[in-house]
Amino acid sequence: QLQTIAIARSPYKERFGCPRQPTVTEGVVGGEAADCTLEFHREEKIRLALQDLEGFEFIWVISYLHMNEGWSARVTPPRGPRKKRGLFATRAPHRPNHIGMSACRLVSVDTEQLRVFVRGLDLLDGTPVLDIKPYVPYCDSFPGAKAGWLDDLDGADGRDHLSYWPPPEHLSPSFKVEDGSRRTSKNLEK
Repeated sequence: QLQTIAIARSPYKERFGCPRQPTVTEGVVGGEAADCTLEFHREEKIRLALQDLEGFEFIWVISYLHMNEGWSARVTPPRGPRKKRGLFATRAPHRPNHIGMSACRLVSVDTEQLRVFVRGLDLLDGTPVLDIKPYVPYCDSFPGAKAGWLDDLDGADGRDHLSYWPPPEHLSPSFKVEDGSRRTSKNLEK
């Protein structure tokens, strides 16, 4: 049986402006990886479980994507040609079990207040956290690993295709664009 052990606290109040992946920050509210907090339930077992986490540089955050409803077997990823792909060959958030997995930088651990501070989390404020695990390079990193259809893309590190760009004025009155300047949704066309 799954249970929520913590709640993610982030600046992302709605899906627009939330990072699509922890390391992709272009087009997000604030224009950079945000500092976030995982607030754990007040249990002595949790306090003990958080011990020794401080020395890791990155952690995996396993979450329940509580805002998602339904899923499709084929989806159109934001990278590459506008072509549908099999869901399991993408990182789309709408999945059969609405489980999310995010690798983010561990900033600090407060075992007294039962809080873990992270940078680069790609979750909405209030997202239930099911588990955290340390990122361990010797078993979590596979340099040179093949990335399926993504390997065939030219400029795979380019901007995502977002059908909802630019951001609405209420979310980000000013944001960075590719040339480094700052614009608003009203003066985007320059």
